[in-house]
Amino acid sequence: MGEDLRAVAHGLRREVVRMAGGPHGAHVGGSLSCVDILTSLYFDVMTERDAFVLSKGHAAPALYAALAAAGRIDAEELAGYTRPGSRLFGHPPQGLPGVEFATGSLGHGLSLGIGLALAERLGGGTGHVYVLLGDGELQEGSVWEAAMYAGHRALDNLVAVVDRNELQITGPTEGCVSLEPLADKFTAFGWLTRTVDGHDLGSLGKALGEPAGRPVAVVAGTVKGRGVPFLEGKASSHYATLRPALVRRALAALDAKAPA
Repeated sequence: MGEDLRAVAHGLRREVVRMAGGPHGAHVGGSLSCVDILTSLYFDVMTERDAFVLSKGHAAPALYAALAAAGRIDAEELAGYTRPGSRLFGHPPQGLPGVEFATGSLGHGLSLGIGLALAERLGGGTGHVYVLLGDGELQEGSVWEAAMYAGHRALDNLVAVVDRNELQITGPTEGCVSLEPLADKFTAFGWLTRTVDGHDLGSLGKALGEPAGRPVAVVAGTVKGRGVPFLEGKASSHYATLRPALVRRALAALDAKAPA
């Protein structure tokens, strides 16, 4: 299973790079940082009863790649990302298979996920709701209002995952508005908080899948631009258009570390 998941993640990263090579570029850094999280969710943890909300909607390329690999959308659509006539916009549109809500305006996804989780509980369902947030968007006050409410309602079918790559478009998150101690903040609102390596698929699966009797926050330490050396750890990778030579270079770097 571990090698299979690594192979899936490798394939998703290749697709993200290809999309960043399109005419309009892509939010490539934050898409690459969350690939392993999406791989764990879609190919290890989630069942057909579960729902997913991409609160950091700018990571749409990673989501589209995951949806294609999971058979929810046609893989051939990926080549049309942001092109005229395509339904794969820069941020995920409502109505696309696997997309519960259109997102992109940061700070709202957790509230939307809470609504789904509460409805599932009230309806007697057994599904879980997973919400993926960027760390930069945690500077939005609405996130913490939602966290407070979820803790108050003890929503044990809700899991929030923070893609903690420590960078946002203007630079390091801690230089904009410090988030630390991040795990303690969620804990103070009544969540069970787990801190993991966001690129360790085994650790992710365990952290995301174990029940807790209350909402779970997984703070996943990641690297922006993961897998492509000239993008890794750089705020400039937040949004980029990769010229053909850079696409080839990025794909070669990914393939050099591909699972056997």
